[in-house]
Amino acid sequence: MSADPSSGPVMKKTLGLTGLTMNAMALIAPGAFLWLTLVEQSQYGAPTAGCAIWFGIFAAVLLCYATAISYAELSKLYPGAGSSYFFAEQAFLSKTHAYKFARLAKFVIGWASHLYYWVYPGLMVGVTGIFIGYIAGTLMPDTFSNAVGSPTLMIGFCVFFSAFVSYIAYRGVVGSTGVNIAVNVIQITALLIFSVIAIGYRLNHGEGSVGWTLDPDGYPINYNIANDKDGKPIKDDKTGHYQPDVVKDDKGNPVMDKDGKPQISYLTLNYAGQGFQQLPSDPNDPKSEKQDTFQFHESAVSVIAPHLSGEHGNPTFLVVQACIAILILVGFESVTSLGEEAKDAKRDIPRAVLLALFVQGVICYLFEYFAAGYFLNPAYPITTAAGSSAPLADMMLLAGTWFFGSASAAKTFMLVEAVTVFLALIGTTLSCMNTGARVTYAMGRDDEVPSHFGMLHGKNLTPHRAIWTLCFVSMFFGIITVLWYLCGPGATAGLDTALSDTQKASIWYPAFLVHSFAAAQNIPNSFLIVTLVSNFGTFMLYGLTCFIAIVAFREHHTFSGIKHMFIPLFGIFANLACMVCYLVGPFFIAGMSKLEPFIALGVAGVWGVYGVFYFVTSGKKKGKTSFVSSADAASRKVSPA
Repeated sequence: MSADPSSGPVMKKTLGLTGLTMNAMALIAPGAFLWLTLVEQSQYGAPTAGCAIWFGIFAAVLLCYATAISYAELSKLYPGAGSSYFFAEQAFLSKTHAYKFARLAKFVIGWASHLYYWVYPGLMVGVTGIFIGYIAGTLMPDTFSNAVGSPTLMIGFCVFFSAFVSYIAYRGVVGSTGVNIAVNVIQITALLIFSVIAIGYRLNHGEGSVGWTLDPDGYPINYNIANDKDGKPIKDDKTGHYQPDVVKDDKGNPVMDKDGKPQISYLTLNYAGQGFQQLPSDPNDPKSEKQDTFQFHESAVSVIAPHLSGEHGNPTFLVVQACIAILILVGFESVTSLGEEAKDAKRDIPRAVLLALFVQGVICYLFEYFAAGYFLNPAYPITTAAGSSAPLADMMLLAGTWFFGSASAAKTFMLVEAVTVFLALIGTTLSCMNTGARVTYAMGRDDEVPSHFGMLHGKNLTPHRAIWTLCFVSMFFGIITVLWYLCGPGATAGLDTALSDTQKASIWYPAFLVHSFAAAQNIPNSFLIVTLVSNFGTFMLYGLTCFIAIVAFREHHTFSGIKHMFIPLFGIFANLACMVCYLVGPFFIAGMSKLEPFIALGVAGVWGVYGVFYFVTSGKKKGKTSFVSSADAASRKVSPA
């Protein structure tokens, strides 16, 4: 028996345009993703595709806008809860002959959306655990390493964080909206401050100037480090920092300054011709074949250039970066699941969809990623960023040391920014959990998944059973994400030296969860796998929604060739191209791993096969037919606006 919404509590209409927009903006959280996704964009896109990060994001924005327009148009036509799931059913029911496929269409899009909406929150739980691992290492370096997060700490945090966010979602969307408004204001302000400082750093550190880098301990320095006769870096016993090298003459004698002291060998920046360097294809094997490796942008124009052709260009660079960048842009559609909680769904939801994507995607992301890309320089190239667990934190330390005049002030600046990132992670996880639970609620209400998912809590008026189920699913995917996040493409030789003997012997780093570099190279990167599974679900959902938009408006009196045919077709093509990249990308893009995308495809395939099995067997048990009769179509059809 299906859950009848008329027989129980219903959701309250509490959200206006601001509340709806803020809920969508919370999911597209620049503060969280600029910190976290830059790791994948540097590692997975390296050693060649790193030059196309900004333009890859721009291409992903275009893809998302094509999809966002489809969502906005559909939400005008069919304002209600369920998002694409609801749109699919109504689009087919409104057709003269295709109405019979309505149940099949809505199940396919609802099932596919779960690959995104139920994996994505777990991914956010996992990356928050990785973030906490880095911060713990920064604040307590004797106990934790910021290069290798503590598995025990991260796993424990994944359990806590998932339960904490689920409780906020369980309490109700009004409280969630208040959290999201505060988070959006704080994290946008903080990231804009960083962006201005980063751009200012690059403008003040041109050719021949003294630049800043990080020593092996992660401390900002602006000099070359002195080595002993065996080539090992020398530490100053008094300061605990690495000793600077000195300038020497042709005979190898120190050059003295006017005060009679040896001149320090400062780190002089040389941009000319160094944007691409011939480096080993495998950075951990100096003897491997050398190839052009992107290091940094020689000009501001290079940051926003597409790098599609020429000596160092290739169209595949854009594709691989766009496939990763979709992770940072998804969420604009989440507001379409709040139709039953919107005061004026028909008017405000379409506006909120487009407004959220414009503010976060066009204004914030493109500006902030320009700043991060422009900051890259000879002292901190992308290969260094690729080997870091938090390249944005590195940039904050370096630019902050220059701007504030001290390393301690820069560290404080970085930690303050880190707090805003943590708040953004709460917001984005909460927003996606709210959306995923409501899509499941809509399917449960239709008895397409177990009907108990279609029930609301009597007091909070939230889909509590879907929320708490999603809580445990998020714990699972979060733990998977953190367990092997430094493996595969994320493995570096530094894994063997990052932990002290005391740390290795502690409960925070159990031996069976800490991998050597040799072992880590052969283990798939779990962070990347979960990301690609979530992204694949996103591409499926967005592509199918564009198709639904074409179906919905095909016989409607407001049909527009541009909005309801050309733009959705572009969205279908763009999403399909990104999905195909999973198959062919590893064979054509240098440095792109094969294992992670193929595992992600395998997970998606298993989910799809199980969906077919569930649809057939569940339908038989419940006496449902795959095709809708004309009588059922008439009873479920909602008159389009």
